[in-house]
Amino acid sequence: MKRPLADEIRPRTLDEVVGQRHLLAPGAVLRRLIEKGADANMVFYGPSGTGKTTVANIIAEKTNKTLYRLNATTASLQDIKDIIADVGTLLAPGGILLYLDEIQYFNKKQQQSLLEFMENGKLTLIASTTENPYFYVYSALLSRSTVFEFKAVTAREAEPAVLRALKIEQARSELPLSWDADVPLHIATACGGDVRKAINAVELLCQAAEVKKGELHLTVEDAVQVSQRSAMRYDRDGDAHYDILSALQKSIRGSDPDAAVHYLGRLLEAGDLLSPCRRLLVIAAEDVGLAYPQAIVVTKACVDAALQVGLPEARLPLAEAAILLATAPKSNTAHNAIIAAMSDLKKGKSGDIPRCLQNVHADTTGFDNQQHYLYPHDFPNRWVEQQYLPDVLKNARYYEWGDNKTEQAAKAYWEKIKGREL
Repeated sequence: MKRPLADEIRPRTLDEVVGQRHLLAPGAVLRRLIEKGADANMVFYGPSGTGKTTVANIIAEKTNKTLYRLNATTASLQDIKDIIADVGTLLAPGGILLYLDEIQYFNKKQQQSLLEFMENGKLTLIASTTENPYFYVYSALLSRSTVFEFKAVTAREAEPAVLRALKIEQARSELPLSWDADVPLHIATACGGDVRKAINAVELLCQAAEVKKGELHLTVEDAVQVSQRSAMRYDRDGDAHYDILSALQKSIRGSDPDAAVHYLGRLLEAGDLLSPCRRLLVIAAEDVGLAYPQAIVVTKACVDAALQVGLPEARLPLAEAAILLATAPKSNTAHNAIIAAMSDLKKGKSGDIPRCLQNVHADTTGFDNQQHYLYPHDFPNRWVEQQYLPDVLKNARYYEWGDNKTEQAAKAYWEKIKGREL
């Protein structure tokens, strides 16, 4: 039976691992630990297909330990106890290295159960996760482990692995096999940093190749078909989801319309309509704000239209909103003002509402039955000076005028009316 290509091409040495130079280049900390055969518990954090399992295999070989693999989506505490039972037997003469994939699916009690075996030295744990371990891994387990982050592999880093996979398939093939010059780079690019996905695409492409004149030839067109959409890394409840939303907002905040529509497109391509709708409304208030107050009105209209027509047409009003917000003047003064005001409230600074602002029913009892409220509409320019904040906060300043045209015009107006510098 022919071995899966991804298994056959799996690196056997650190120098063969694709990418991860920040961890595995000569002199890097993780490489030094591996080469010295250090017995350390680790958490590997990063996207799938970036070499976490491969590096765990190499560590097991370097430390002369028996490697056991479990996936937390299906494993139980009993599976771990069965593995521990092999300690000191001929099945694990050098000790046990447990590679626990997707540890975020173990609940707190299951993760706690690992601590006993880690502390008494019966096993060395390498846990892997695609989610932020500081959110999903039990803190006591993290304190006994070292976290190493694996990065998505770039297209240029993945291309040699793709080419190597093609040459293996070429050697396997009963018919002459060739490919367009751009095929390796296209697959490497389309894999989205997932080398395993790229190798699987090569295998599928070779299986689907047409025989023409007794030969097999792989075309870029076919490569596009087998690798379409695979560059998308997206999990609606995972880090990738929030990373894209963060990138969308920061691109709009940075006034880059090209990046804005790129990240919006990634969300929509994944079929996520609600998340960008919500985030664009937040951006209109948080980042454009009072520099262009109508932005939130236009954005709301675009969001309503998008939700009404649905995908794929929803991309049009949402793109309009994203570009409008990216090219609009920016102000976060309203955002800063409410954050500052709520910060004082959390510190206990509130105080009684000034008498003049209390509801009319407050006048029916007490020694002072007059509100002393000055009605601004009764005064020139609809303004009169009086205290609005509680006594404890009467000199507080939360809102600072922005330097955009709209807020500066409002500032000039009130400076003239109030007769003093604001």
